[in-house]
Amino acid sequence: MGEDLIYNLGGMALRTTAMVAAPLLLSALIIGLMVSVFQAITQINEATLTFIPKIIVVGIVLTLGGPWMVDELSQFTITLMSNIAEYVRY
Repeated sequence: MGEDLIYNLGGMALRTTAMVAAPLLLSALIIGLMVSVFQAITQINEATLTFIPKIIVVGIVLTLGGPWMVDELSQFTITLMSNIAEYVRY
């Protein structure tokens, strides 16, 4: 295995991970910011107030985007496994 192959595979893995994780992380970030602004406006200092909205939104995003996420991960795995003979010869 050459260094360029390892870098390429690592880049593909990181790209796939970022694509799959981005919707969940961005939705949690947006809800967290909205709740923080709400807490700042109303001066409510409850640390556990952000957990329930985040859990609900992440659950909704996971329900709606779950099939796409599984498809992306399975496509990456299928591509990786189908090319394993080429990777070993390289």
